[in-house]
Amino acid sequence: MKPTILILSLCVFALTARAQDASKPADKPAAKQPTQEELEAKFKKTMTKATFVGRWCMVKDGKPGPEREEKYVIYDANKVSGDSWIIRARLQYGNKDLTVPIPVTVKWAGDTPVISLTDLAIPGAGTYTARVLVYGNQYAGTWSGGDHGGLLNGAITNATE
Repeated sequence: MKPTILILSLCVFALTARAQDASKPADKPAAKQPTQEELEAKFKKTMTKATFVGRWCMVKDGKPGPEREEKYVIYDANKVSGDSWIIRARLQYGNKDLTVPIPVTVKWAGDTPVISLTDLAIPGAGTYTARVLVYGNQYAGTWSGGDHGGLLNGAITNATE
């Protein structure tokens, strides 16, 4: 094939491809990305008068055990500074029913908050480490307490006024 014919063929191919692209609908404009303040306001709203209901299981030797039901009541979450937040939660275990302020770190994976606590001593309950992500009205994560740990996941509902 002569170089001129090859160049002409490539031009015809390029024009045909452009014509096909032009017949496609224009891409939607990119959605506005929320600001950090908007993300934090949404997180705060999700964590206000919230009930986390789901399942947890122990993991032993790399294998998940039987699932058990769990329920957490969160009264509110307030930013202290930077990544530091206080989550006021209701803890029920044994014959105890306490409202406890839990200091946590909230890191962001894009638009997704990840609640993080490391070796936090909760009086009467033990020392815990956890990573829990919150997306929409769902949560999932990992936890450990001393020599045991596991997985958790579930749905979040908010009480109405």
